[in-house]
This record gives sequence, structure tokens and C-alpha cells, in this order.
Amino acid sequence: MSATQDLYFGKFYSMHLCTEMFSFLSVRDIYYNDPQLFGSQKTLDSILDDISCMLKVPRRSLHVFATSKGFISGDLCYLEEDGTKVDCNSSSTAVPVSSNVNGIRNIVSAAKFILIVEKDATFQRLLDDAFCTRLSPCIIITGKGVPDVNSRLMVRKLWDTLHIPVFALVDADPYGIEIMCIYKYGSRSLAFEAHSLTVPSVLWLGLLPSDIQRYRVPEETLIPFSQADESKINSLRTRDYISCQPAWEREIEAMQRLKQKAEIQSLSSIAPHFLTRVYLPNKLRYGGWI
Repeated sequence: MSATQDLYFGKFYSMHLCTEMFSFLSVRDIYYNDPQLFGSQKTLDSILDDISCMLKVPRRSLHVFATSKGFISGDLCYLEEDGTKVDCNSSSTAVPVSSNVNGIRNIVSAAKFILIVEKDATFQRLLDDAFCTRLSPCIIITGKGVPDVNSRLMVRKLWDTLHIPVFALVDADPYGIEIMCIYKYGSRSLAFEAHSLTVPSVLWLGLLPSDIQRYRVPEETLIPFSQADESKINSLRTRDYISCQPAWEREIEAMQRLKQKAEIQSLSSIAPHFLTRVYLPNKLRYGGWI
């Protein structure tokens, strides 16, 4: 351990000993105890991950929690650890993902599936169109881009409890695929926690690169590959978990050949409600996932 890491660890440890009544601290609590030392909350997050990895324990075992950035909605009710009842059934508003997912109990749901949504904008569109009640009871959740730990924990807890399919709806681009892989296989920084943060059965519902031609997504809505996209897709193709899934590999190869990507929102150029009234219902009814 370096001298700098010693300093960080000493500061973190001293905060745990500062009171006998200590239970949990937020990342913000720790950061604002000495912002000059940590520099940024992103740096502090990285430090906490390093400490967790070094001790081989999940971050929650350090009694540190982060405010969730994810949202959830649909056919779901549960109790928080303090007894607060949470009802996610509203068709127009979403509930923030709990900051203490492990404390959740008494989960009640008649959902037929869970849908992971990459982007908040798409999630809001599903809410506006009452997607969770239009087709069949379901649960939708978004980590608003790269998911935080609590969003990943929530998906895993629901999968463990409800035993229903989990689908992913992401952009047809290398970074959307990367985000889906985090839910399914985990991230490098938290690889030692993969068993409790991942759902190996996640299915890629859309937007598939092959859907671009299948649904005749207008050419003007497609986006040319950037150098970063090319680097990311090359990285994806080297991973064992991609090469062992021929269907995924074919889709990624097709995207790389086209050197174009498409956002989920591009489907609205076909028709305003195409995503919720045509694309997703057809996919879910007829098995259009891989």
C-alpha cells in the first residue's frame, strides 16, 4: 500500500471510530469530512472500491452507502428496512432505487418480466405511455447510463426473489452493449462482487443492430462510428463472454461492418409510439431477444 493509500485508509478508518453509535455513512459524508484530501467524490468512489477489493468484502460491509441514481416503476411493492412501505405501481412517476437494497423485505409483485432500460429518457417514455400496464404486468428499472451498485443489486434481488425473465433495452452502440454486460457479467472494478451484483440470464431484447434494417430505421437517424466506438467494439469482441455467445457475436460483427449506431429514440422517427406499441410488444410476444 502506498503512502497516499495509507492516508486515505487512515482517514476512512478514523471516521468509523469517531462514534460508538456509528451505523452507516454516505459517500458524501466521508467526502465532505475532508474534501481537500479526496479531491472529488469520483476519487473517493475509486478508493472505496480499492478498500473493498483489498479486504474482499462488498462496500456495504464497510457501512458506506451511496445515494442511488436509478429509478424503478411497475408492479412492485416492498418494505424498506425501517418498515416504510414502497409502492412502485404509479403509471406516471417512478421511485428512486433504495440506498439499502439488502434491507428490503416483503417483496410483492405479479410482474411477468423485468426490463432494464439504459437511458432515463427512454424510461420516462415508457412511463408516459403506461407501458407497465399496457401489455402485461412488469417492472422497469434504469441506472441512467452506467449503473450504480444499488441499481445492479436491485435487479439481482428481484431476479432472485421473483424468478422471472430479465430483459435489457439499450442503444445499438458499443457503449449500450457495455452497459448491458455490466448487468449480466459485472464490471472490472467490482469483479470480486460479481456473484451478488450480476444476473447471468439477462437477455438482449433491443435495440439489436439487425433491427436497424429489419424495421427500416431511417438512415438520417443513424450515427457514424467514432474512434472511441471502434475501440470499444474491438474491446468487446476480445471478451470470452461475447465469443461464447454466437448470436451476440453476430450482432456485434454486423454493427462493426456497418460502422453505424442507433439510439433507441430513433424508433420514434418511424412513428411517435412505435417503441411502446409496436416494437416492444412484438419482441416480447414473439421472442425477439437473444
